[in-house]
Amino acid sequence: MAQFWKSADGSEPDGLLAGMKSLVDELEPTDPQRLFEWASVHDFLGLEQDAIPIYQAALAAGLDGLKREKAVIQLASSLRNIGQPDEAISLLEEAVFSESTWLASRSFLALAYFDAGHQSKSLSLALADLYPAEGLYARSIRFYANDLTNSEG
Repeated sequence: MAQFWKSADGSEPDGLLAGMKSLVDELEPTDPQRLFEWASVHDFLGLEQDAIPIYQAALAAGLDGLKREKAVIQLASSLRNIGQPDEAISLLEEAVFSESTWLASRSFLALAYFDAGHQSKSLSLALADLYPAEGLYARSIRFYANDLTNSEG
């Protein structure tokens, strides 16, 4: 699987789908790992509408660990891309992320807020959560980020 993703470039969508199908066909049809990878290849190819229910099935089937966190982020991104930013926001706000995925989840949450029409909240989130706490002017940036959130109402 790692080799598949390392060489995937999206230049031949049918070949990519066929290649992933041959890999996932080695797993049980309801295996959460299978569902996650199958959703991911659809998402990678810009087929978000197809990927969404597969991601949902993977999560419902008990996908866990880092793959679960990635599935939540990728599902939220797909929802945002098809014009459902509020659903993406709910998904990302309710999930718990590890240190390795937390920044990515917050970045996608900021994008979803922006698409949902909450530009101040989006910018505030990006500034407050993504700017290094020890960075130059960090105190000022946190102050202004908080001010943005309070001003949006």
